Amino acid sequence: MLTRLEVDGFKNLLQFEVDLGPFTCIAGVNGTGKSNIFDAIQFISLLADKSLIEAAQEVRGVHGERLGDPRDLFWDGYSGAHHTMRFAAEMIVPGEIEDDFGRLAMPTTTFLRYELEIGYVPPRGIEKIGRLSLMAENLRHIKLGDAPDRLRFRHSAGNFRKAVLHGRRAGTAFISTTKDADGQPIISIHQDGGSRGQPKPAAASRAPATVVSTVTSSDDPTVLAARREMQSWRRLALEPSALRTADRYVDQRQMDPTGRHLAATLFRIAYEDGDPERVYARVAGRLADLSGVDVRGLRVDHDDVRELFTVQLVESGGLVLPARSLSEGTLRFLALCVLLEDPSVEGLLCMEEPENGIHPANLNAMVHLVEDLAVDAEEAPGPDNPFRQVIVNTHSPAVVQLVDPQDLLFAEADIRQAPDGTMTRALQLRPLAGSWRDNENSSGTAVTKADILPYLTAPPGAQLTLGIA
Repeated sequence: MLTRLEVDGFKNLLQFEVDLGPFTCIAGVNGTGKSNIFDAIQFISLLADKSLIEAAQEVRGVHGERLGDPRDLFWDGYSGAHHTMRFAAEMIVPGEIEDDFGRLAMPTTTFLRYELEIGYVPPRGIEKIGRLSLMAENLRHIKLGDAPDRLRFRHSAGNFRKAVLHGRRAGTAFISTTKDADGQPIISIHQDGGSRGQPKPAAASRAPATVVSTVTSSDDPTVLAARREMQSWRRLALEPSALRTADRYVDQRQMDPTGRHLAATLFRIAYEDGDPERVYARVAGRLADLSGVDVRGLRVDHDDVRELFTVQLVESGGLVLPARSLSEGTLRFLALCVLLEDPSVEGLLCMEEPENGIHPANLNAMVHLVEDLAVDAEEAPGPDNPFRQVIVNTHSPAVVQLVDPQDLLFAEADIRQAPDGTMTRALQLRPLAGSWRDNENSSGTAVTKADILPYLTAPPGAQLTLGIA
């Protein structure tokens, strides 16, 4: 679970920081840079698994395309300045993880802060595109005694916090950065034994990847747990063409971020549950919440001749509709229903404008569905309460009306001083006055209902109400 994100120098995120709970809705007009938050999260996640340049190539460029030029990621990428990006992520990591060799391990502590600094090296010689350089990387524990001040979202200390936070750490960090005689960064991994463990140092100046991404075994369980947590952060981009595709028997049975393998995933969930009809009935019942969708039942057809799985919706009149015949909005809703049923899906889910393709009459059902995907922080996580976190962004005033104001952040472009001393437009997230994020650290940044209405103008006849519970 990502509990706090700090970014400086990445796209239009300058001195950016945000505290996150189980569910967060970021609202604001188009063009403010809301998606850059997802880009930053995705970039950190990719860096836990791929090389610096591979991660840069998979993140959206300045024009929404994947261009492969690392300068796209810096706020001043195409200027002649010295380019630096800094990231910090505070997170709750899994209490048990599996290494790349199938061995189980437990981290020393589950509450961690990860810090990363990345620079840019201009091309030299025959090179035409520069490269990213690792300037600093640190991983340290957060004292469990500080948890009440760090986790300010509504949760049960006895049920939730006690279940997800455990362990202790004495001595040095798990990953630290120092400088050699020439001022070059040296990054060291420290064993979980703390000061008793022998550090494993490595020069960072030519490192092709982060240190976290290189940890694959249970020898460094806490670093591996941080890696596994960051690997679990995903950005959903559900595509109708992927959702409509039937699955072969040999395909994987885990739905990917585009929605591919929907049928095989639902088939797996149903039979792992032990009562397939009960699972199909729950999904059908949730789908029936959509106005205009006639649902009597749902099933996954398995064609042993063609060896294909296909999702089929059964209408009240008995008509059977395959997934390829359903509307885009219905398919996206169905995919989220399947995710809701899958206890193996944990970690962070980022969703862009979940209201897309949904009829206004069905927004209430969609908002409740994405909220239900997130872990209930009043209860201990488990098979019936998967440890999932959800962040959505929206520009819809109707969605803002439906979301709990405690979970809402308002995005706007703010004028800030850049590292080079110039003034530039940067993204700022503002909580609602009276919500849990409105405290002494956010003094002057909270917004009221009156502040928001001019930016999120509702259509004629609609009413927008916000109140703090």
